[in-house]
Amino acid sequence: MPLTFFADASVHEAEAGLRETVRRLYLEDEVPWVVGYSGGKDSTATLQLIWRAIEELPSQERHKPVHVISTDTLVENPIVVSWVNQSLQKMNNAAESAGLPFESHRLTPDIQNTFWVNLIGRGYPAPRHKFRWCTERLKINPSNTFIRDVVRSSGEAIVVLGTRKSESARRSRSMARLEEGRVRDMLSPNASLPNSLVFTPIEDWSNDDVWTYLMQVDNPWGYQNRDLLTLYQGASEDGECPLVVDTTTPSCGDSRFGCWVCTLVDEDKSMQAMIQNDEDKEWMQPLLDLRNELDPKREVPESRDFRRMSGLVQLYYRRVEKDSEEREQALIRGPYVEEKRHEWLRKVLQAESWVRRHGPDSVRDIELISLDEMEEIRRTWVLEKHEFEDALPRIYEEATDRTYPGPNRFEDQRLMGPDEMALLREVCGESELQFQLLRELISTEHRFRTMMSRRGLFDALEKAFKKHFYNDEEDALRLAKRRKSDVDRAAEGVLQTSLIQVGEEGG
Repeated sequence: MPLTFFADASVHEAEAGLRETVRRLYLEDEVPWVVGYSGGKDSTATLQLIWRAIEELPSQERHKPVHVISTDTLVENPIVVSWVNQSLQKMNNAAESAGLPFESHRLTPDIQNTFWVNLIGRGYPAPRHKFRWCTERLKINPSNTFIRDVVRSSGEAIVVLGTRKSESARRSRSMARLEEGRVRDMLSPNASLPNSLVFTPIEDWSNDDVWTYLMQVDNPWGYQNRDLLTLYQGASEDGECPLVVDTTTPSCGDSRFGCWVCTLVDEDKSMQAMIQNDEDKEWMQPLLDLRNELDPKREVPESRDFRRMSGLVQLYYRRVEKDSEEREQALIRGPYVEEKRHEWLRKVLQAESWVRRHGPDSVRDIELISLDEMEEIRRTWVLEKHEFEDALPRIYEEATDRTYPGPNRFEDQRLMGPDEMALLREVCGESELQFQLLRELISTEHRFRTMMSRRGLFDALEKAFKKHFYNDEEDALRLAKRRKSDVDRAAEGVLQTSLIQVGEEGG
């Protein structure tokens, strides 16, 4: 295989062959296409190839829709979000003007699944490799829901992706396995979605193939590919983005754009490079600072509850010291505590306010967290976590110096005023758990009082007592160790009994 896809032919000759393949597959059936578009180089090259192939067909043969879907996690790099949104608008305008069957769709996660609702509302800790809760909620679910809807209405769907074998050894192996199961030419089975096939037209291209193609072939929906090159160049640490010189020449194709809050990488090098390379992007520094504060490596144990989300306590073994083989039992930390959730909300709002005041005109209305998200966070705090003080409007006004724009929807849940809450805390002394218990009992009783049926009240009260059963974290750890010890002794007794019975039967 040549080092690059275009090694034995010019870009235009090689692309002409691929366009013919695209047209043949498009005309073979009535199955609609769904093209994944992120605004990056690979998805741009893929969509450009598909677009140029289909626009060459007579109008009567453009018989089925091509949906272009772009998933906005709502925490994407703001520069990339602006780029993608403008590109989607240009696509729709160009397709309508030319009578092409392309339609772009901006997908977002359900409000219950957004990053800030989960982190600030429910208290999920910042994502880490052992608890990667974000990818499915923010990216996979919106795309899969759209594709399932297409399948539901049409029976099948063909998903067109810009994945390439040269991206990584893992990607190459994965694509090779799917290739073995192909049921039609160039179409692989979709491992996660039934009744859909995957078409990867640039699967054999290298990074340099992609850039060569984008630089030599005009973008058909009116965007400038050189601007995309500039975007990648600005996200490279050295500010360089060379094309093919020789086989050792690096490509800027390794630049990665993603969520600005992502803690699954050690550093957000693309954002760092943007800030470093362009003074017009220095306004992103508060976002980078906040992302670094979210880093799990900087987390202190006290920022998270010693109980799991359900209220249970569980043990695990941890190293006594970093390089020590000695281990000790400790409690698995749960969600962020109330104070930490308040702090994260305050920091997000402060970063948003700073950017609005000091950033360029293009970001004066930037929204790092939406009102809908804040209302869902507020609902979660008041109704699910029984924090009936309804602290979110106060935090918003303190952090932004603006009046909270949301409704007074929880006035009836504010069962006590500030004086009564202060008195309740005073009665509980230094016991935070006792305060939480009394607050939850009051909230639970009030909620059931307004219901037609009070069935389930005692179960809810019992759950509250079990959750707040402990005097403190040390008490919970001691009881968890004793419970595990009892379970281990019981299991050992059952094993010994079984061995005796086997011995008797064998005798």
